[in-house]
Amino acid sequence: MKSNNPVFARSDEFNGRAARPGTAPTGYTDPSTWQIGQSDGYDGGSGQGPHSTAVADRMTIDSVVQKTALTIGLTALSAAVVWFMIGDISADQSKLATAFALATGGAIIGFVLAMVNSFKKVISPPLVLAYAVVEGVFVGALSKVVSSYVGDPGIVAQAVLGTIAAFAGTLFVYRFFNIKVTDKFRRGVTAALFGFMAVILLNFVLSFFGADFGIRDFSMLGLIVSCIAVVLGVLCLILDFDFVENGIKAGLPERESWRAAFGLTVTLIWLYIEILRILAILRGDN
Repeated sequence: MKSNNPVFARSDEFNGRAARPGTAPTGYTDPSTWQIGQSDGYDGGSGQGPHSTAVADRMTIDSVVQKTALTIGLTALSAAVVWFMIGDISADQSKLATAFALATGGAIIGFVLAMVNSFKKVISPPLVLAYAVVEGVFVGALSKVVSSYVGDPGIVAQAVLGTIAAFAGTLFVYRFFNIKVTDKFRRGVTAALFGFMAVILLNFVLSFFGADFGIRDFSMLGLIVSCIAVVLGVLCLILDFDFVENGIKAGLPERESWRAAFGLTVTLIWLYIEILRILAILRGDN
């Protein structure tokens, strides 16, 4: 279950590196057979071995859902506060500069926190929550700028509904069509993701010199790039679902629910931003 996803790659548990000394990872046992204090045969019968964690301390679908709801809720709350704090840009154009500043600051700090959380071997819940709040600032400010561009605040609600639909549709397909995530599929999605991010980063750097590719403009090219991003986001959701499912089956510690929640939050925020861009471009062309 080795992951190429940077969110999960540094986790010993998600990559099967937390096995007993001198042994290779051997998969998992049926969670229904776990017992509190049960010995795994490597602890002299004391019930205190590395795999004798109480069932209550295991990652479950409920713990992942709860923590994901918390991070997404904090992001939404932070975004709402920033949205109302900025106020009506059309009535005071100076507020547009404030919105841009908050969006830029939130994006930079959020990126730093995302990197720290992604490469941290032991997940830190406070850092995950801090990421959610900072990204909320970015999302709220960016949403204000984009809604001002198209002249319709309702576009934000449409983007939220689109993100929910993308998440629910992907989960439905993953569960009911029994999608199998192979190593080849995982490597392909990861390579495409890193390639896409490299181009976006290069475009961002070139934009300071007025020589960018125009792939993030509100144009037809920008529309195509955002559509590609949504497809990649959906594929990343499939990888997220796969790692969560395998993590639960493997009986990972409950703290890994925070890592799963962080990964899902990153993907959902990305999907929201790209869907918002798509709607803005389509609305701007009308």
